[in-house]
Amino acid sequence: MVRSGGEPMPTGPAHLRERFLQGEPVARGGVRGSILDSWRRCRSLGLSPDQADPPFHDDFDPDGRIVRAAAPVLDRLQARYSGTEINISVADATGTVLLRRFGEASLAARLPAFQRVPGFMFAERFAGTNGIGLALADRRFIRVHGAEHFAERSQQNACVALPVRDPLSGRIEGVLCFGYPRAADSPALGIVLRRAVRAVERRLLGESSARERALLRAYLATGVDTADGPRRGVALDEPALGLHPRDRALLLERAAELLSRGQRAAVAVTLSDGRRVTLVSRPTASASGVAGLAIEVVVPGPAAPGGPGGLGGPEVAVPHQSDALPEFATAPTVLAAVSRLARLTAAAPPRPAPTTPTATDGGVTIDGRRTGPPPSTRTERTGRTGRTGPPPPTPPPSTRGLLLVGEPHVGAYAVAARRRLELLSEVGARIGTTLDVRRTVGELAETSVPRFADYVTVDLPEPVLRGEESADPLADLVRTVVHGIRDDLPFTPVGQRIVFGPTAPQVRCLTTGRAELEPDLKVAAGWLAQDPEHTERLLAHVHSLIAVPLLARGVVLGVVSFYRAQDPAPFGDDDRSLAQELVSRAALSTDNARRYTRERGMVLALQRRLLPHGLPDQDAVEVAHRYLPAESDVGGDWYDVIPLSGARIGLLVGDVVGHGMLSAATMGRLRTAARSFAELDFPPDEVLGHLDNLVGRLDRDDPDGEGVGIIGATCLYVIYDPTEQRCVMARAGHPPPALVRPDGTVSYPELPAGPPLGLGGLPFDAVEIDVPPDSGLVLFTDGLIEDRNRDVDLVLDQLRGALAGHPERSPEETCEAILDSVAPAHPCDDIALLVARTHALDPARIAAWDLPPDPALVGEIRARATRQLADWGLEETAFAVELILSELVTNAIRHGSGPVRVRLLHHRSLICEVSDSSNTAPHLRQAGSNDEGGRGLFLVAQLARSWGTRHLPEGKVIWAECGLDAA
Repeated sequence: MVRSGGEPMPTGPAHLRERFLQGEPVARGGVRGSILDSWRRCRSLGLSPDQADPPFHDDFDPDGRIVRAAAPVLDRLQARYSGTEINISVADATGTVLLRRFGEASLAARLPAFQRVPGFMFAERFAGTNGIGLALADRRFIRVHGAEHFAERSQQNACVALPVRDPLSGRIEGVLCFGYPRAADSPALGIVLRRAVRAVERRLLGESSARERALLRAYLATGVDTADGPRRGVALDEPALGLHPRDRALLLERAAELLSRGQRAAVAVTLSDGRRVTLVSRPTASASGVAGLAIEVVVPGPAAPGGPGGLGGPEVAVPHQSDALPEFATAPTVLAAVSRLARLTAAAPPRPAPTTPTATDGGVTIDGRRTGPPPSTRTERTGRTGRTGPPPPTPPPSTRGLLLVGEPHVGAYAVAARRRLELLSEVGARIGTTLDVRRTVGELAETSVPRFADYVTVDLPEPVLRGEESADPLADLVRTVVHGIRDDLPFTPVGQRIVFGPTAPQVRCLTTGRAELEPDLKVAAGWLAQDPEHTERLLAHVHSLIAVPLLARGVVLGVVSFYRAQDPAPFGDDDRSLAQELVSRAALSTDNARRYTRERGMVLALQRRLLPHGLPDQDAVEVAHRYLPAESDVGGDWYDVIPLSGARIGLLVGDVVGHGMLSAATMGRLRTAARSFAELDFPPDEVLGHLDNLVGRLDRDDPDGEGVGIIGATCLYVIYDPTEQRCVMARAGHPPPALVRPDGTVSYPELPAGPPLGLGGLPFDAVEIDVPPDSGLVLFTDGLIEDRNRDVDLVLDQLRGALAGHPERSPEETCEAILDSVAPAHPCDDIALLVARTHALDPARIAAWDLPPDPALVGEIRARATRQLADWGLEETAFAVELILSELVTNAIRHGSGPVRVRLLHHRSLICEVSDSSNTAPHLRQAGSNDEGGRGLFLVAQLARSWGTRHLPEGKVIWAECGLDAA
């Protein structure tokens, strides 16, 4: 880049910042993506680089949890950097500075108030691009250097910052930031910063452990009431229960759920051996005021012999209570913090505490309130006179012990952890059940709502929906999925093109390749700037967002947006990690579906390219056809309509077993070969024989040498002659055709099945049947009638019912009726359907003469033919027809045997046929200059459009076709 005078233009951060502030475009190559995104957010917020000091608040807690954990660490850092111009600060999760330390004491006096006094807010929306604000916005390690700061006053400074997280919850508690002159920048500062943050987080974890230990001591000091007074140290040893590992896990799981509720409650749990125990939660508080709960397990029955805490003797019935607890509101962060089973000194088994459910009803005690069946269902113990009956027997004592102790939020983290693992497991099972791109991303949305998010939108580039890769995903995004707990939210509807602004979280996530979290959409400048009117309407319903790129194998497939609405807790970093994992698993399935869509499209294009593009123009039959590819993959089904000599027509359907590119390519080869054999006028059984040999050769010539083969191809070939209204047909392992007669009756001709093509060595048999005019022939592949959930015989009866009684239908109407009533809703195999209505050639357009093999009769045949042509109004063709008939009849008499038959057919062309009983066929050759013969067939070939030989069971037919305008 050069100036107009030829000087190179500066490209450093300062120049790029100046260009950005002037409204000129700035590419990501010149400035880091996170800095450029922050600049854009600052501009969308209306911040000025020359703004005044950030806002100040004096109502922060100077002795908060983060302050207590960070203060000793900051003292050590201050000693380490003594004598340097470094300032160290700790801010809370809102960006408010809580602590300040300076390497050089005089530095505090030289700095402005907002850089040395706690209480100033450095959130990005107030202070622009800075270390604390950007670390909170990006929720990761941040380095801001010199001109990368948005504010003008910070251009000579640099800083590194890193969020401090609660080790139990993963929630960001604050930010630790080092500020220094930009000339003093060093990679070592980042290393020291990370170590310091880990030290603060260890102190936070130590605080949590100390609180739990205080709760345990308070529980042991309190004890429980027994018949003999308070007992301390009452517990149940795990071996005394004899718990199976599965039962132990179940008890800890239910205990964590009770702990997460934060209230007094009880619930009965059934163990794997049928025993029912009761979990009871009761509050406890330490001397320092830490409030928590203790979860105790109550086992009915007296103590076992041999020591306290046993389980021998008769059991006491525990009231029936559903093991399933109601859904709890999960915390936004998660940690599986379930304590181990307490191993305390066993004491004498106490009586059940008042909070334990009694054996006379099915209720449960929660917060001291009794729930249970109505009074009418309880056992009355008074008679009609009001006298009280004998008191019930005293139930045997129960064994009671501590299972879990802690603060409610720890239990909430444990419950959330388990449920998130369950969600990931369910995602692995539910996503990718089909190879459809839209369905796959729809399954992701359905699985995520409402267990993780309240609303999910998925936007995919249009090429991805077609199975291709998108060159510019941001330019052609289409809303593909909108799913949520309600259907009336103002999200962009499915099918509409989506255009995101440069500051939108979706654009950032597609650019950076990582999930973008917006905990509070009301202050998310990039999201609000996307479409102010639209986002304003959405803000009435949603409040938190995670945008995740759909990436797989380096291909950008789209973007998934998770919205939270009903749950008041915002999304957190653990939610972002979970969303990233959910989308990553779905991305692989989506990419598999995309690749399959592309491959299927290629195979389908090849398949359709190899099928007939149009039907031949002929009068023997009226034809309609359908081809339906399988839902799973494209196979090798085909059909064909082939005009033959003598106004006949050939109908062909076939199927190459298997799916994919190989089957489609093999289908093309077989269809081409079958058409070639048919045009040689071979009968159906011989055509199948040649195809059988071809398939065998293809198997033997397997280029991979693996011997996989393509054995399994089937075929049905039908030849219809409109001059005689007869069909000749043969099949090779293929379903027989359906014949619909003019009276509406339907039958399946008795046709030998024949072996599938490629087996070799077995003959094929042809069958000849009469087919009256206006009959219907229905040829189909096995995909129409064979299905794993349907019986073939029943489907054939269903097809007969769909065809019977409707002789007036056209072939097009018949195709529609068959597909509507017989075809499976979700075909697992291709369906090729060919429907033909037969017509008869008018007898007045057929002229035939039989004559003995006498050369003297050739002239008489020419005369008869000339008169017939005159009757048909074809006098202009007489010369050509006389020459053709003279040559063909002469050859039949001279070289053939038996009687000779001559036939003229007035069809779309004029067809001359001469038949005899000899199987010797003439051959066209080039006669020499001295040869006396050999020129007859050459003249026939010159005068006729086409000519050929058709073999009969006894003899042959030599035919020639002339145009009606032949001269």
